[in-house]
Amino acid sequence: MNTAQKLESLKNRSVGIAGCGGLGSNCAVALARAGVGKLVIADFDVVNASNLNRQYFFLDQVGRKKVEALKENLLRINPKLLVECHDLKLVSESVIRLFNDCDVIVEAFDLAGEKQMILEAVLGALPEKFLVSGVGLAGWGDNNRIHEHRYGNLVVCGDLEHEVSDDKPPLAPRVGVVANMQANAVLEILLEILPA
Repeated sequence: MNTAQKLESLKNRSVGIAGCGGLGSNCAVALARAGVGKLVIADFDVVNASNLNRQYFFLDQVGRKKVEALKENLLRINPKLLVECHDLKLVSESVIRLFNDCDVIVEAFDLAGEKQMILEAVLGALPEKFLVSGVGLAGWGDNNRIHEHRYGNLVVCGDLEHEVSDDKPPLAPRVGVVANMQANAVLEILLEILPA
């Protein structure tokens, strides 16, 4: 299969995205631009003005549900994209139910407990699935510390160290680097690792 055929095959692929904040919204945009055919997005939150420094939303979307606003933005980029929205707080059971048919799952949560929950859910119930996670994205600078780490079907993007704190807030540059690194890992899995 040549490169054009591989890229064309993306329209037959689906990716689940758990969380539509800084990581999830920016990763979804990159995958939509690359030509992935279906995104299953889930989040329970609304767009706040404080999100606009790093998340793929706009001022006129403040107050709206993130899944609805993100779907609108994604369809403006790629009208042929199928976007399945779920406005809910994910727990183990809903992770398994919603993302079971996805080719790859992206973890894009803020909190360590949520990251642990999806890791345990996917590794326990869906061990054949690839899970692409983001850990260590806060602050600014230190580009050379951001890497991709692989542990079987688990891919972790980030520096594994700089979590959000008062001294290290989440800002667009590092959040965007990690989100796009996650999208790039998803494309590699879809195009190079999974059978067509």
